[in-house]
Amino acid sequence: MLGIERRQQIMEKLNNEQKVYVAELAKLFNVTEETIRRDLEKLESKDLLRRSYGGAVLSEHTREDISFLKRNAIMSENKQIIATKAAALVHDGDSLMVDASTTCLALLARLQQKKNLTIITNSARILHDYFASPHRLISTGGTLRANSCALVGHIAQETIQRYNVDLAFISCKGLSKERGIMESNEDESVLKEYMAVQANRTILLVDHMKFNQTAFVHSFDFDRIQTIVTDEPVSSGWRTLLEKKHIDLLD
Repeated sequence: MLGIERRQQIMEKLNNEQKVYVAELAKLFNVTEETIRRDLEKLESKDLLRRSYGGAVLSEHTREDISFLKRNAIMSENKQIIATKAAALVHDGDSLMVDASTTCLALLARLQQKKNLTIITNSARILHDYFASPHRLISTGGTLRANSCALVGHIAQETIQRYNVDLAFISCKGLSKERGIMESNEDESVLKEYMAVQANRTILLVDHMKFNQTAFVHSFDFDRIQTIVTDEPVSSGWRTLLEKKHIDLLD
């Protein structure tokens, strides 16, 4: 196993269990404890965790607004899986809205072979990375949130409300059977809700770690979503709920 793969699995375990131990990780991955300490040191240097005696704990809580660069480093392989599945839902000539999430950034890389797309986004990073894209890119404008590379505020909201699109691709911070879809900050949460309203079909891109997680702001309920794309099979309880609400699931 490559070091980057091992560190990704360490982060997944840490997100599940809130704390990991050096000795247990060394046995799990069949490496020395010194190798695990180096892994934890590298993850701590990215501010993804905080080392403690004999192990490590998460440095961020689900409620917190993690920076774009930090989010982009977490579970990147899982985002690529989701992006590949989501790209298959896009057809030549479609009009899209995509939010400023790192998962949507991964999706854009999968759409470069499509033809004649119109993409409306509040992501400054997408605009920067794909300025030479063959597709028609429309910026929402607005106030830049440097932490997330997202454009927000009334200008962005007014732009979103001006367009009707085929598909909206939206990510989230957490989703709960009781509380619906949630975000870590209100400005981006509001914009995602507008995107969901303006689309014929709203597609939620969410990795398996976001299920049963609570975040700070309620964005919208499940009736705004037509499809959920995730990276791993969901539980039978979630599958039953989504079937009841007539939401297509790609897991």
